[in-house]
Amino acid sequence: MNPQPQRNILLITTDQQRFDTIHAAGNPHILTPHLDWLFDDGIYFSNAYSDCPVCMPARATIMTGRYAYSHGLTGNRGDVRPMEPATTLPGVLTRAGYQTCAIGKMHFHPLRCHYGFERMEILEHYYRDMARHPERGRPMEHGLGQNEMEPVISTVHENHSLTHWTIERSIDFLETRDDTRPFFLWTSIAKPHPPFDPCRNYWDLYETDALPLPIRGDWSARWEDVPPGYLAATFDLNMAHRFDDRRWRAIRRAYYACITQLDYALGLLFARLRELGLFENTLILFTSDHGEMLGDHHMGAKSVPFEGSSHIPLLARLPHGSWDRNAVRGLRCGALTALADIYPTCLAFAGATPPPDVRLDGLDLLAAARGEAERERLIGECGPYHFVREGRWKYCYEARGGAQLLFDLESDPLEQHDLIRAGAAVEVAHRLREALIARLAASGSDLVREGRLVPKEPGLRAQDLMAHPWPGFHSSGVPSDVLH
Repeated sequence: MNPQPQRNILLITTDQQRFDTIHAAGNPHILTPHLDWLFDDGIYFSNAYSDCPVCMPARATIMTGRYAYSHGLTGNRGDVRPMEPATTLPGVLTRAGYQTCAIGKMHFHPLRCHYGFERMEILEHYYRDMARHPERGRPMEHGLGQNEMEPVISTVHENHSLTHWTIERSIDFLETRDDTRPFFLWTSIAKPHPPFDPCRNYWDLYETDALPLPIRGDWSARWEDVPPGYLAATFDLNMAHRFDDRRWRAIRRAYYACITQLDYALGLLFARLRELGLFENTLILFTSDHGEMLGDHHMGAKSVPFEGSSHIPLLARLPHGSWDRNAVRGLRCGALTALADIYPTCLAFAGATPPPDVRLDGLDLLAAARGEAERERLIGECGPYHFVREGRWKYCYEARGGAQLLFDLESDPLEQHDLIRAGAAVEVAHRLREALIARLAASGSDLVREGRLVPKEPGLRAQDLMAHPWPGFHSSGVPSDVLH
């Protein structure tokens, strides 16, 4: 059945944006007027998670509606390809009559495979276009790599930045699309992923002295106190455990400036939606593929199960004509939600159905906001990192060294107090550990033996993890869909 032509969908994603980077949602230090508008005029899902908080698996989850451990891609690898064009979110919507378009960072493998999209413009298009116009400057000629966290100023003007290009190309699609069909547009912004290189006018909006310092806990007072396996991504990508408070404030300044820059650019996109009369009939979804530790517990980057990495922003704004818009406008929904929920949400809104052989792990976000659907538990897996989120609790397990942590997020939302170390909530830890064991055993994982979790490298030391750091060196002369 073809969907009604007025039910358009705009999915906006950022890359590596933490959950706590929206002013209206509680961060007094950051400037995000347009995300604030989505917060006020839509639904804010306060407990949204990326079950595998790295780029490729998270995007595959959006495309398939399945958790990473379910679709099989649990790291940034090209040898596992979980997406089939006929069954992806854009593939199903294309067959249902939608005009489907992806603009920005896709990070698919192979690079140019559309996986069901009718039209796709990736970051390589931007770099090729910039190379044809040397008078615009050369982006990222500052020398910082794709994983380095030190702050730096953009080498191109705001109007020639990658963020602006992504918004500009999205607007072009809206202005030139086939308006006899509804559209599904995925606007995928590559920031605030490193390098943290905002344009100077956004850097100038912030003063470092006012910005908060990273979070520490009773299990992470010094970096040497952190179970070493959890520092592997930091050692691999940026050695952020060495940074002092002064540097962390400068890094946060650049990170916030990147977010403000993309937020202000969203104002241009929203303006064209209004001018084209599309606010009346477009569902807007906003989220990020994963977060950024930003120095919390001496960690940089992502992949770990902690809040800075796995907890993400998620907003939904219903069209003016939606029957339940007034009932949920301005709602703060505490339901446990995940990236897998985007697929079924879009299909339910479009009136489309997935192929009968497709199994989805997600739920309809709008049904969750109305109290008609719920998720009792979320189990995440990203390489050696595992977590179980249930109610107020989060259990974390690191498979290389076997380190376990348990947090009560209701009383300890910053994950500063490890209850396992304190000998507290023993029954909770046991229950969540058993849930993880059952999940791993069902897949035949070698991490479980005789009903117990078995670490791969008992006695793991920090020095065992420092062998091959990779700052993400690049040359702007070699365009790639992962140049941010």
